[in-house]
Amino acid sequence: MALSAIECLKKRRLPKLRETFFIFFLTALILAPHSLRAEVPTLEDLVSRIQENYEKAGDLKAGFIQETTIKTLKKTEREEGVVYLKKPKKMLWDYTRPKAKKLVINPKKAWLYVPDDNIVYVQDAKKVLNSRLLIKFLTGVGRLKEDFQVRYTHPRETDERGNYLLELVPRQAGLGIDRLLLTIDRDDYRIVSCSLTDLYGNLTKIAFRDLKVNNNLPDSLFTFSPPPGANVQAVP
Repeated sequence: MALSAIECLKKRRLPKLRETFFIFFLTALILAPHSLRAEVPTLEDLVSRIQENYEKAGDLKAGFIQETTIKTLKKTEREEGVVYLKKPKKMLWDYTRPKAKKLVINPKKAWLYVPDDNIVYVQDAKKVLNSRLLIKFLTGVGRLKEDFQVRYTHPRETDERGNYLLELVPRQAGLGIDRLLLTIDRDDYRIVSCSLTDLYGNLTKIAFRDLKVNNNLPDSLFTFSPPPGANVQAVP
């Protein structure tokens, strides 16, 4: 694909949007109704429940903490904010600490606003939504089992609290990640924590908090008007 907002960000020392897209996917998996289960389910059963619950979900609001460790620099960066997701094809990542920025996507447009640089990147949403496998999953086009090789982690299938531990490897090459590890709550099939390792050995960990589902989020939340004086750049 042509130069994307993600690549622009890399050149401007911003956190990788590619990683953010993976977070989009992880967030989508949180949308799951309560269901009690005492024993470890079969892998097929667990994946089916995650997929089924996601497809039935409406919207999501959650706080998040993201920690990214750059292997070559041996440095860890921590960011916090709030994520909003509404199906279909609507999402907002509102970073608040240590620096503010917003990524907003709706079915027509995608905006990335970086206040420190006074810049807004604008792109056709179709190019964003169709260019990444995980975005396709978020919008209901992709399917978990078809897009990833999914297995329980080895040697442990659960953590000390009985939560399920999954490892996901993308079936399609060129997505920029090596593997994705998920900890899924044993009672309600929601994400407890997750970690992403890219092809360069960099590690991103995400924890969600204050999760709320079916909030009737307004569509107006997923649109953005560049502030006066901002440098607006169209991304092909």
